[in-house]
Amino acid sequence: MTYELLNTIDSPSDLRKLDRRQLPALADQLRQFVLESVSQTGGHLSSNLGTVELTIALHYVFNTPEDRVVWDVGHQSYPHKILTGRRERMHTLRQLDGISGFPRRSESEYDTFGTAHSSTSISAALGMALGAKTKGEDRVAIAVIGDGAMTAGMAFEAMNNAGVYRDVPLLVILNDNDMSISPPVGALNRYLARLMSGRFYAATKKGIEKVLSVAPPVLEFAKRFEEHAKGMLVPATMFEEFGFNYIGPIDGHDLESLVPTLQNIRELAHAGRGPQFLHVVTRKGQGYKLAEADPVLYHGPGKFDPAEGIRPAAKPSRPAYTKVFGDWLCDMAAADARLVGITPAMREGSGMVEFERRFPDRYYDVGIAEQHAVTFAGGLACEGMKPVVAIYSTFLQRAYDQLIHDVALQNLPVLFALDRAGLVGADGATHAGAYDIAYLRCIPNMLIMTPADENECRQMLTTGFRHDGPASVRYPRGAGPGVAVDAALSALPVGKGEVRRTGHAPAGQRTAILAFGSMLHPALAAGEALDATVVNMRFVKPLDVELLRTLAADHDRFVTVEEGCVMGGAGSACLEALAAMDIALPVLQLGLPDRFVDHGDPALLLAQCGLDAKGIEASIRKAWPTLAAASGVAPSSRSA
Repeated sequence: MTYELLNTIDSPSDLRKLDRRQLPALADQLRQFVLESVSQTGGHLSSNLGTVELTIALHYVFNTPEDRVVWDVGHQSYPHKILTGRRERMHTLRQLDGISGFPRRSESEYDTFGTAHSSTSISAALGMALGAKTKGEDRVAIAVIGDGAMTAGMAFEAMNNAGVYRDVPLLVILNDNDMSISPPVGALNRYLARLMSGRFYAATKKGIEKVLSVAPPVLEFAKRFEEHAKGMLVPATMFEEFGFNYIGPIDGHDLESLVPTLQNIRELAHAGRGPQFLHVVTRKGQGYKLAEADPVLYHGPGKFDPAEGIRPAAKPSRPAYTKVFGDWLCDMAAADARLVGITPAMREGSGMVEFERRFPDRYYDVGIAEQHAVTFAGGLACEGMKPVVAIYSTFLQRAYDQLIHDVALQNLPVLFALDRAGLVGADGATHAGAYDIAYLRCIPNMLIMTPADENECRQMLTTGFRHDGPASVRYPRGAGPGVAVDAALSALPVGKGEVRRTGHAPAGQRTAILAFGSMLHPALAAGEALDATVVNMRFVKPLDVELLRTLAADHDRFVTVEEGCVMGGAGSACLEALAAMDIALPVLQLGLPDRFVDHGDPALLLAQCGLDAKGIEASIRKAWPTLAAASGVAPSSRSA
């Protein structure tokens, strides 16, 4: 396909110069461009194919960026990026130094709010709308939120707040992509949407209310009749109870419906008619038959040939940690009837598909509601169940109060399986699990484990499950080092590390590297180059204090290494323990820097942070240059 029309659009102002009859052709070209771009870089596909027409209509009708558009989560914002001046940079999507896969304020003035976590858009858009109103600026704020994101309590908290402001210029668009409109209903809904968003309907409704206000009982009856009449045709009542004017549902792929409806809504917003709610129905993968048939498979693919589709991947030589967890979950569930699995809408990502199939009565998907997931687990634990909450490290941050107040404070036996700990690559800083060690270890009663390989991950999951209190196991995205997994459900002694390499450097040169989790293997390589002792610490809390005391007796310095933030992390725990024992040895803390690490290839990012083998060695030599003489290797020959 040629992109003659699309290539003329470098900003929404160019889009608004087009004749409305040209928009369907633009949609075809934009959809094909998204498909070709994602097939070459990888990224989110199904969701973006489903928002092509909606994106065009929004930028065509509203005066962006003066009117603010906030994309919830933002994994459906590729068409938006293409239309807002980033078409020529799409080949860098989610790559090091390239554009982000999510909206980012520093990337474009059209990215009005940085997103990537779910259900934040309505709150942000409301803040923008009220900010503009306070400053006396005439602009509209639009939140585009998916039906999945509407399962989160934060979305309803924002709507509850927005309904208080009867003249706020706010539009919430519910992008409902979990169903399709049948043709007979679609035509009727198009008519109703235009009617309900039009000036005649709004003026008539306001006039009737004014006339009937002199007779409150009649007015109340009229309102109830209207609500029930609309409720029979459209699911309006709930949203109108929040104070929104509900419009829809309409076909989100029908530009002849979208554009005039949005134009009417724009007029309502500028006229101070209060918060508006537009319900559009779209289809994930729209326009690409393979993605339409399997939107989950095409949700976030890697590179592929659009003509052939995604081919079955060869069986990996090493299982991903997510697979290790999923297998353990099924095995432990078979062994212990008390086990229940909980996920906040991440069944596939957390490796729970097989568990749901085999143990449907013990599987709970609570929707995108991390706070509820944690307290729900606490309630199950109170009844003698053994809940396992499978959650990404970055998403557990959203339930911090519940973790402290509803689980740890009551010392309830809930196991948190923290996937995507450390850097995650292409998804970038919003999804990196950089902070869980720091934010968990300050909580009383928490058991914190960091497996160094696949088998240790299985052992630690068993250890945490059998622990009589809250426990967490953090493991990275992707495959482990390739250690064989023992089928037995065996546990580890709590709070005990192990020496994996004993150094033989002379006095004054003796270094002990304390490695946590994924950092063990690069630390071992660095230890070989430095003739250092290398310890697999395993536990952040409780820390193996006795092992530290023993090592301090015959070593001159410590180095801590972790794939988590340095500030407040496992290295800080070691410093605190040494200080408590009145041991004064120098300690070098290595980990993620005090900045948000951008998107890119994980190996490259770790190397940039100095957390590969060469980087660890180079940091140690830089801190203690005399160590070069101990190994007989010049510093420059081994520095990264």
